[in-house]
Amino acid sequence: MPSLHLAVAIDRPDTHDAAPYLESALLAEHGALDFVTLHDSFARPGPDALAVAARIAPRTARIGLVPTVTTTHTEPFHVQAAVATLDWVSHGRAGWALDVSATEAEARLFGRRRAAPREELWREAGDVAEAAALLWDSWEDDAEIRDVATGRFIDRDKLHYADFAGRTFSVRGPSIVPRPPQGHPVRVVDATAPQARETAARYADVALVRAASAERADAARAELRGLAARYGRDPHTLLVFAALDVDLGGGEHAAEPGHGGGPLPTAEGPAYRGGPVDLAELIADWHRAGAVDGFHLTPAEPRRDLERLVNGTVALLQHRGLFRTFYPGSTLREHLGLARPANRYAALTGESA
Repeated sequence: MPSLHLAVAIDRPDTHDAAPYLESALLAEHGALDFVTLHDSFARPGPDALAVAARIAPRTARIGLVPTVTTTHTEPFHVQAAVATLDWVSHGRAGWALDVSATEAEARLFGRRRAAPREELWREAGDVAEAAALLWDSWEDDAEIRDVATGRFIDRDKLHYADFAGRTFSVRGPSIVPRPPQGHPVRVVDATAPQARETAARYADVALVRAASAERADAARAELRGLAARYGRDPHTLLVFAALDVDLGGGEHAAEPGHGGGPLPTAEGPAYRGGPVDLAELIADWHRAGAVDGFHLTPAEPRRDLERLVNGTVALLQHRGLFRTFYPGSTLREHLGLARPANRYAALTGESA
C-alpha cells in the first residue's frame, strides 16, 4: 500500500506573536506530519505567512513549511526568490501554496489594475509557477565556486537566463538566490475550484481537493492525474490530498450523526465533527480504498484540535502501522516521496557537450 501522507493547517488569523505558530509546528513535527500550511490573503489582516514560516524554520528540524504566497499583485521574480530563501533557511523543507486574489478590494490595495476573472488569474498563476521553476534552475547546483585565490565566487557559465514571457509579465533572470536545496520547493495548489485544476495538474506537486466522500475524492484525483498526463507529466508525481475541516471537540465520543461514514458538506467545505478515533477510521478507510494520497486537515480550534489530532488520531494510525513514526529523510520532497528535479539547463549543457 502506498505511504499515507498527513498535513495540517496551523492558521491563527488574529495572532501576531510567533510563539503559537511555533508551538503548533513543533507539535505537528512530534507527530511526524509531512508539512504544515499557513494561509495568507490580501483580503484580511494578519501576519505574513512567508515571514512566519521563516521565523519557524530555525526552531524546527524536519516538518515541511508551506506558506501561501499569492501570485496576483506580486512580482514573480521576488516571489520565487523568497520561496527559494525559505528553502535555504529550512534546509530543504519549504513549500509554496499558490493562490490568487480575485476581489476589487484586494486590487485597490495596489492600485495597478482591476480585478480579473479567476480563470485569467489562475492562468497567470501557472505562468508564475513556470517562471519560478526556470529561475530556480537558473543557477546550476555547482554554480558557486567560492575560489578565494582567484576571487571568483560564481562560475558564470553555470548561470542562465530564464527569458520567460507570459501573458501579463516577463522575467529574464537569472535569480539572485542560488538553486534551492530541493531544486524546486514543493508547490501546493487547492484544486477544488474548476479554475485552479489545470494549473494544479500542470505545476503542483500536491493538489488539495475538498470532497465529502472517498468516491468523490477518487474521481477528483483521476481527473487531475488525467490532466497531468495530457501535459506530459508522470501522473503519479502529482499527489492528491483530501482537504477536510475537523472539529474534534467531541473528544472520544462517536462522530455526529451523518459524520460517521464521512464528512458532511458545509458552506466552507467538507467538515468532520467527532472524536479522534473515528477520524482515524475515516482516514484509514479512504487510504485503504486508494482514494487519496493523504489528507490536509484544518482544525476548528487550533490548539485543542491539533493536540487531539496528533496525540489521538495520528498516534492511532501509527500504532496500526498506517503512518510513520519518524522522518526517514530531511527534506519535504523526501517526506512526500518526490524526486529532486533535474536542472533543465544543466541537462541541456550536458547534451551539447
